[in-house]
Amino acid sequence: MDKLIWLIPILPLAGFIINGLGRNTLSKGVIGAIGSVLVLVAFGLSVSAFFQIKSTGVPINVTVFDWIAVGDFKIPFAFLIDQLSSIMLLVITGVGFLIHLYSIGYMHDDAGFGKFFAYLNLFVFFMLLLVMGSNYVVMFIGWEGVGLCSYLLIGFWYSNPSYADAAKKAFIMNRIGDLGFLLGIFLIVNTFGSVAYGDIFPKAASMGANGAPFVLITILLFVGAVGKSAQLPLFTWLPDAMAGPTPVSALIHAATMVTAGIYMIARSNILFTLAPDTMEVVAIVGLATAAFAALIALTQTDIKKVLAYSTVSQLGYMFLGLGVGAYTGAFFHVLTHAFFKALLFLGAGSVIHAMSGEQDMRKMGGLKGNIKVTFITMLIGTIAIAGIPPFSGFFSKDEILAAAFAHSTVFYVVGVITAGLTSFYMFRLMYLTFWGKFRGTHEQEHHLHESPANMTIPLIILAILSAIAGAIGVPAVLGGHHELGAYLSPVFEASHKVLGEHELSHNTEWILMGTSVAIALAAMAYAYSKYGKGANIPVADTEERTALTNLSYNKFYVDELYDTIIRKPLDAMSVFFYKVVDKSGIDAFVNGLGKGSVETSKGLRLLQTGNVGFYIFMMVIGIVAILVYNFIKV
Repeated sequence: MDKLIWLIPILPLAGFIINGLGRNTLSKGVIGAIGSVLVLVAFGLSVSAFFQIKSTGVPINVTVFDWIAVGDFKIPFAFLIDQLSSIMLLVITGVGFLIHLYSIGYMHDDAGFGKFFAYLNLFVFFMLLLVMGSNYVVMFIGWEGVGLCSYLLIGFWYSNPSYADAAKKAFIMNRIGDLGFLLGIFLIVNTFGSVAYGDIFPKAASMGANGAPFVLITILLFVGAVGKSAQLPLFTWLPDAMAGPTPVSALIHAATMVTAGIYMIARSNILFTLAPDTMEVVAIVGLATAAFAALIALTQTDIKKVLAYSTVSQLGYMFLGLGVGAYTGAFFHVLTHAFFKALLFLGAGSVIHAMSGEQDMRKMGGLKGNIKVTFITMLIGTIAIAGIPPFSGFFSKDEILAAAFAHSTVFYVVGVITAGLTSFYMFRLMYLTFWGKFRGTHEQEHHLHESPANMTIPLIILAILSAIAGAIGVPAVLGGHHELGAYLSPVFEASHKVLGEHELSHNTEWILMGTSVAIALAAMAYAYSKYGKGANIPVADTEERTALTNLSYNKFYVDELYDTIIRKPLDAMSVFFYKVVDKSGIDAFVNGLGKGSVETSKGLRLLQTGNVGFYIFMMVIGIVAILVYNFIKV
């Protein structure tokens, strides 16, 4: 198996090349088959690698080629498949294949079908590089690559100026975070003399908390994670990224790319563990993001925007888990979230497909009888994300909340309230979309139909995974064995030794679980009374809202705040430097020298008359001037 590892990223890269070159010549059926099958084969190889590591416990290290060598400093282009990366490979290729399959139906009538599949394949290639790299430089290549693909896919329908602006916004905000990540890599090289995980992490563990500038390194790495995983204050790009086709939202902004920051911190866990101050920052930022995004999601009316802010909120939960040392719990939530959020985004795409492109939930309603498969699968995803047992979100969310309780009661209280908000806005989405009477146009109602099989089959598979994936993390209090925790223990072993054990009593665990479930059910019931049974439809944009509702609906005016304190001053500064410094200063000076030279040349040119007498006269004048000068000098 070791010799075939390099094929995992190469296969989707081959799909990018073939579909990219043949986008205008190959048929849509061939393009869809190539793009999907190559990712499926990569999934098969990932499954094989997973079972090899599970059976042997030995990571797979493969050096593809020697890359950079400067004296004793070497950076090989190498892959590391261990317990952590093997699971990410399954998510990227497995969920990625389902989204490729779904895209065949969703994008069938799009003129850019071939280009879309080429971009999807390229994204999978870079995401695989990110998680397979055995050092930070290879990770950074994948990191920047998925940023590029995100830009290409968000702005896929670039003829719409607002979509193109959303792509630019995502690209620029990610560059801010990426600068922090890059500076962190430089500091790692300066501290450890290497970028390879196998060199850095053992050295860090032996140095202890005060042995190196861990706080500065981890803060810089965290800045990179904040940009890529859309945390405060760099979160506003992700909701705008819904401008891209819905499969893009599912693949990049739910299941894979936005979890890259969590993966990077989990991979660097020992560095963060040895910097407890940074971990506290990670937890606080994650918790604040989770609560803030949930408050915004409460009032949104665009079905994809609700899911976008939900993604930001759930990513905040993952950072909360990382910050309180629950590395396994945070990664567990990455896994379950990949299933139920990809399901919800693809389900939303199926709803939009049925509604002829409509995304406003105020114009939906009563759809559960028309698109039953979409309704049932989305209901499963909603129950999972709401944290209601026995579906997967319950187990991963409660593991993070239990760790938060052990760390700080305040963290737990805010976290469990946020969980209640999650349940409310997700069931609000379901009731507005599928319950009550249809509120769209007659033409839309006539068009209503279930999506084709290549769209519904991925929904069914993801719904099954959303329902049962929690089984790998059943806690002992429920009579289970945390399979995921046992599998990942070698990756987090050094951190667990530093952090120690923080076990809660079984009674406390039961109380915490009961509390979170009760809050989730109460929120679901309240959402039903208001939007299901009560058929309370959000007001139109032109109507008055209460002050708090208006704040939430307008996303607390964060974009407007950024425009006021960042964009507009930068624009004004740019205009000043262009008009005053550049045009009136530098250009005026340089152009003035040029004009002066031209005018002087024009005057001197008049001396070239061609008259020999004039030249003799000038020569005499010159000789006289020299004699006078020498006489005066003497």
